[in-house]
Amino acid sequence: MKDLLPPVGEPRLVRVELTMSSILKVLATIVGAWLVGRLLPVFLVLAAALILVGTLTAAVTRLEARGWRRGWAIALVFTALLLLAGLVLGLTVPALLQQAAALLGGERALRLHIADQLARWPATVSLANSLRHWQLASLSESAARLAFEYSTRLLEVVGYLVSAIFLALYVMVDRDRLRGGLFAVVPRSAHVRLSRVLLNLELIVGGYVRGQLLTSVCIAAFTFALLVAIGVKDALAIAVFVGAVDVLPYVGVLLAIAPVATAAFLQSTTLGLVALAAMIAYHEFENRLLMPHIYGQALRLPSSVIMIALLAGGTLYGITGALLALPVAAALLMLLQELRVQLPGEDIDYSEVLAQDERVEQEYERRVEGVSAHDAAAIAVEISLDRQQHAAALLDPLTPPEVR
Repeated sequence: MKDLLPPVGEPRLVRVELTMSSILKVLATIVGAWLVGRLLPVFLVLAAALILVGTLTAAVTRLEARGWRRGWAIALVFTALLLLAGLVLGLTVPALLQQAAALLGGERALRLHIADQLARWPATVSLANSLRHWQLASLSESAARLAFEYSTRLLEVVGYLVSAIFLALYVMVDRDRLRGGLFAVVPRSAHVRLSRVLLNLELIVGGYVRGQLLTSVCIAAFTFALLVAIGVKDALAIAVFVGAVDVLPYVGVLLAIAPVATAAFLQSTTLGLVALAAMIAYHEFENRLLMPHIYGQALRLPSSVIMIALLAGGTLYGITGALLALPVAAALLMLLQELRVQLPGEDIDYSEVLAQDERVEQEYERRVEGVSAHDAAAIAVEISLDRQQHAAALLDPLTPPEVR
């Protein structure tokens, strides 16, 4: 054995042999990562379409329960959505353009008035002098150049948004066939679990959108009350605009505060400062208390997870990542629960749930023997709907034993 070892102090030769399968796996991983990066807009469009589908499915289902045919129900829901979007744009854009024109027309007088007010305090004298010599023309030219540079990007975003809407419409119209195709490529032993995952995804998306609508309505109502109280014109249009841009994390704060503060400063400097302070305070309240509470209830996520998900999504993919961070985090947590994964810090007894899952899968295989994937998908969804509440009761420690 000693003869086989190299002498002490001499270099040891280490030979690494790569098999053809290892090389192919590495190449496949590199190509897959490259394709994901190149096709990221496609995945984002698909995610936006699925979020839209999950949002509108509840309304379509209610109309179907009242006797509407599915095609007419989908047409009514999409028409109402487009009309609502047109109403919001028609109500807000003209008023905001008028406000911007008034601001540009009275910019010099407003700037000098604010500078005179700031010059009263020694701490802000330098700021007042800078404001008196500030030139709007250079800022306007820079803004025009930026707008021209990003106009192509804006057209791309609009095109992706339109594509997501039409894709969502196609998915909803052709739901049964698409679901049948999905179930055809998945082993039947996983059909019940797949149907549960799809149903839970609809609940997650619906809860996320309902939470977002609630926060938008809250800030719109607060803005409207604030502007009416200080006597600002076009309060309703500005409030609707603030509620609409509130869906954008981080950037929405600036887009919401700017028109409110500008409209108030056109009235007086004091009212402008009051409006600015009130909006900043409300956004702190929304970010620290309201959003974690609402999304924690709707998505069943802890407040710390919500904040981390928003920061991670915004850091990785900007505004789009922040918008998708919460439903993605909730979906990942749901998948862990549906796969009955025991996390290191948890101590949940899944034995009874797994036994129930096995009995349900056996019942499903018995019922779908000899049927097509399309019919099997419908049966799997029916079984999952029946088992959804019962499975939640089994995992709830407060559920009475007789209910279990």
